Amino acid sequence: MTISPVQPRAGRFRPLGIEEVTLEGGFWGQRQELTHSAVIPHVEHWIEKTGWAANFDRAAAGTLPAGRSGREFSDSEVYKLLEGMAWEIGRTGDQHLEARFQALSARVAAAQESDGYLNTMFGRPGQQPRYSDLEWGHELYCFGHLIQAGVARARCYGEDLLVRTAVAAAEHVCREFGAPDDPRICGHPEIETALAELSRVTGDTKYLRQAQQFIERRGRGALGKIFFGQEYFQDDTPVRTATTLRGHAVRALYLSSGAADVAIDTGDDELLTAVSNQLTSALARRTYLTGGMGAHHEGEAFGGDFVLPPDRSYSETCAGIASVQLNHRLLLATGDPVHADAIERTLYNVIAAAVAQDGRSFFYTNTLYQRVAGDSPDQEEPSPRAASSVRAAWFDVSCCPTNLTRTLASLGAYVATADDDGLQVHQYMPGTVETTLAGGRRVTLRIETDYPYAGSVRIHVVQAPEDWRLSLRVPAWAQGTRIWWGSHEPVSADPGSFHIPGTGESQTGLAAGDTVTVELPVAPRWTWADPRVDAVRTHVAVECGPVVMALESTDLPAEMVRQGVSDVSGVRADPRYPLRGEGKTVYVPVRAHRDTDRAWPYAPTATPEPGESDDVLFIPLIPYHRWGNRGPATMRVWLPEVPAASAQLRQRHTEASP
Repeated sequence: MTISPVQPRAGRFRPLGIEEVTLEGGFWGQRQELTHSAVIPHVEHWIEKTGWAANFDRAAAGTLPAGRSGREFSDSEVYKLLEGMAWEIGRTGDQHLEARFQALSARVAAAQESDGYLNTMFGRPGQQPRYSDLEWGHELYCFGHLIQAGVARARCYGEDLLVRTAVAAAEHVCREFGAPDDPRICGHPEIETALAELSRVTGDTKYLRQAQQFIERRGRGALGKIFFGQEYFQDDTPVRTATTLRGHAVRALYLSSGAADVAIDTGDDELLTAVSNQLTSALARRTYLTGGMGAHHEGEAFGGDFVLPPDRSYSETCAGIASVQLNHRLLLATGDPVHADAIERTLYNVIAAAVAQDGRSFFYTNTLYQRVAGDSPDQEEPSPRAASSVRAAWFDVSCCPTNLTRTLASLGAYVATADDDGLQVHQYMPGTVETTLAGGRRVTLRIETDYPYAGSVRIHVVQAPEDWRLSLRVPAWAQGTRIWWGSHEPVSADPGSFHIPGTGESQTGLAAGDTVTVELPVAPRWTWADPRVDAVRTHVAVECGPVVMALESTDLPAEMVRQGVSDVSGVRADPRYPLRGEGKTVYVPVRAHRDTDRAWPYAPTATPEPGESDDVLFIPLIPYHRWGNRGPATMRVWLPEVPAASAQLRQRHTEASP
């Protein structure tokens, strides 16, 4: 059995598991080690400190509701931790972690009732009845995360106590909600993809049928009307007829992931096309430069098309994780590299930014413009969830830290795929890829790279058959990529997929002992938004490969502070001058907008802007994922342009238009 989070019954590509892809150092290998040494122990500490794990002990002892702590969905945080631990044990074989996993699993299992129901918030004397609050109660959502933890354990280990607990819960769900005329659904999708994956693990199609029922019931008004509108729950329009992602971002992406699972495993091309079109629309019109999704703090929701304000970006970490999950499913189903591009952008910006360098504090939201430095949160008490100026050790709603454990531990599964013809490398991470193709043909690759900070990727073919093909993703931003192997001269590779045949297809193809070199253009570049994104019109950003750069007030030079620029709001970029790259830092040419004292912030004449006589300074930008690690600071990704540069660039663009 492949050890991976997703194993569809059909599709263009076959996923490779964490036993087939080993990350070794580099950007993501280091983060996996940080997850093992710091993130997972930190999360374990907090679920004990908050009493969320102890809720299961109270349930088993029959003392609830007295002493119960946490929100109605706090059970799910324990389940997500268990899933992360399961993947990490599968990846490392750590026996000390295995003992902790078994102990926590036993506490969860002890709270399960005889009919399979398991929830510490509902169903006992003094609590609300079971399923009495499907809009907000999260019971099926919690079951979904329990089942996904069981799936991870089954794939990494085989049957055990947690797997049996998850299966019993799924059986309960099917009995309770399986009647064809039952309209009930959960306010927070999650159960759908969990049941589909359990069906794949067990081979029992009953779970897939139940997932399918939940998908088909959605969008028919089963949930109550609320202030945010029924689109908050994606209960306003059936999945098949929706045209884009809308409402609560995490809910929307989880629902789409479940719909994709059902569509793929049932051969429902209409449903798969609907999900694919919705995501394509959201990527084109409702996604931040960082890959983040969710523009509204109110409702944690998508905005309308091109409504992407940087200072009000919610861009929840869990939405980034859900985007990776959905794009991965559609990559496997269709083979379209646009989904691997979206995964890459989200990983290097949202996911990487969400964890502090020490692995012990986290962002819940991922703003693109922090106007006020704020104060460092108390690292001994949970923080309000929407704080984004400084990472917090824990939150009252801590879905993001626990979600990160399962994502980072299973990250190897997103690197490469296979089909009957060969192997496809989608993400450039140093390590080893080894798998067996159809007919018992073994392929082993060793990847060396300092990507994304350097653009050179060397792929050593350690073992390969004659009749195979290596496919490499060329990112959409990577115009000018060059690839060569053996005695070949470098060739230009357009964005998309680049294919190299094996020796059975061509005398100049790939064989064991060959090395493929990919040179990706990761030099810093200016980036402008679609003019329909009102919030950043006449602004410019800087990217290096897949990495978005940011200005942090910590790096403002003394000259700017003396000119009255006390934070990043007074900085104007001047794209007429070239960017300067230096390691992990980019130096951007800027001019300062001097502060003026006014009694009224509006005037009949334009505010004086930097002129040609003002000195141009080169100030440092850092990778967005590194911001916030040096204490409270202001930060921005999009920099206003110097007006003269704006006019000049507009003229140039107009002249270049057909």
